[in-house]
Amino acid sequence: MQGKCGLFFTSYRGEARIFRSGFQKLMVGLFILALLAAPLALNIHETSVMNLVFIAVIGAVALNLLTGVCGQISLGHGAFIGVGAYAAGQCTLHGVPFPLAILTAGLITAMVGMVFGVPSLRLKGIYLAIATLAAQLVLEFVFLHGGALTGGSSGLLLDPPTILGFVFDTEARMYYLLLFFAAAALLMVANIMRSRYGRAFVAIRDYYLSAEIVGVNLFWFKLVAFGVSSFLAGVAGGLWAHYTGYISAEQFNIGLSISYLAMIIIGGMGSVLGSVFGAVFVVLMPEALNALANSLSAAFPGISQSLVALREGVFGLVLILFLIFEPEGLVNRWRLVKAYWKLYPFAH
Repeated sequence: MQGKCGLFFTSYRGEARIFRSGFQKLMVGLFILALLAAPLALNIHETSVMNLVFIAVIGAVALNLLTGVCGQISLGHGAFIGVGAYAAGQCTLHGVPFPLAILTAGLITAMVGMVFGVPSLRLKGIYLAIATLAAQLVLEFVFLHGGALTGGSSGLLLDPPTILGFVFDTEARMYYLLLFFAAAALLMVANIMRSRYGRAFVAIRDYYLSAEIVGVNLFWFKLVAFGVSSFLAGVAGGLWAHYTGYISAEQFNIGLSISYLAMIIIGGMGSVLGSVFGAVFVVLMPEALNALANSLSAAFPGISQSLVALREGVFGLVLILFLIFEPEGLVNRWRLVKAYWKLYPFAH
């Protein structure tokens, strides 16, 4: 009999590849083609929802690298996204081209994140979470009282992104721009996780004393984790600012940080794919509740207002249920489904 059944690796490089088989590459290629063609089949509202998903994916994978991979809990992720939004906004308001403004926003946010990441050498767990919560509160104060830099309570009005004279002023145009940035962020984090930096992050997360004994510089690698995560958060903030066209301090409060934590918990901690699942789930859940309310409004008048009021409660309930019944997130369910079909009909 010729040919092989299953996956066989003869080198570490082969095992570390992102796509390990031709079938995976085919499926990913078809998925990318479907994403590229999606705006042709979606209406304006559905396209705008997809745009929000792409921004959420960038923010979620950034936090997952810091918290899920490196084990550094952060409750200030929403504020870091805000730093990127204001930085990119100020750059474009002063005539900086949009791509350079996004890069500058990422770098500024990375520096801010590394400053607030310095306590991570001495703090961990709930103590580090409180330290990052303090960063969230400090940055919220700066956003609200930043004067002309942040617009104060009035916020900032921004124009749509422009690259080489092409204006991204429609939902479909923004769709392709955000899709590009989301794919680039996912590839960036996936490659970091395959590098020695990714292995060092995992070692620090699993047991930092063992990591230090084998030569991992805890301070440096924790700072790098904060820097890279904050860089991507800044990019997400810059994209968010120019997509919505308006930013204010209320958009980057502690609720946003908790939403991103919920994304990586629901999707799967320490997984790039889990970040995508979590972002899709959290962004689409309000849309699903609205659709459910509309379908039931004929039989139960007034239920739409009740479901909208219960949205935060439903969100919390879903998060608790995931922690109890699926603590490894949706990505673990995805692995079980793949394993089932790989072994079918010999599942046992």
